[in-house]
Amino acid sequence: MTTRPPLPPFTRETAARKVQAAEDAWNTRDPHRVALAYSEDSVWRNRDTFVTGRPEIVEFLTAKWARETEYALRKDLWAFDGNRIAVRFQYESRDSDGRWWRSYGNELWEFDERGLMTRREASIDDVRIEESERRIHGPRPEAERGVPFPLQ
Repeated sequence: MTTRPPLPPFTRETAARKVQAAEDAWNTRDPHRVALAYSEDSVWRNRDTFVTGRPEIVEFLTAKWARETEYALRKDLWAFDGNRIAVRFQYESRDSDGRWWRSYGNELWEFDERGLMTRREASIDDVRIEESERRIHGPRPEAERGVPFPLQ
């Protein structure tokens, strides 16, 4: 049976490691790699889209990263309890017309005993930014790990 440590119940340290692992994976923009963190029957709500299972997750992420180029993400642990983690995040990306966007959101995660995410609910707002306003340029540098990303 595949496990995806750290496993619940989470401590502050293990929840923070889970959040950083998710950020690292999403910044690869590899839908197949990202999908492995979710249970086979994982249920998502992402904005107004509902997704169930790894094949739909891969399809969703493939389309997302085709639309949102130069995607770069920061996630911060907000809260945790037992097998649940709440995250706030920001990411920046460019659309097909070359416009830059910063997207802010909150996610609620629920995990099974193997450390696979069974539920993900994401609420996200988008703000148009100029390229000169960008603050996220690729994956988080090692020196910034564990440091909350400022809200702006």
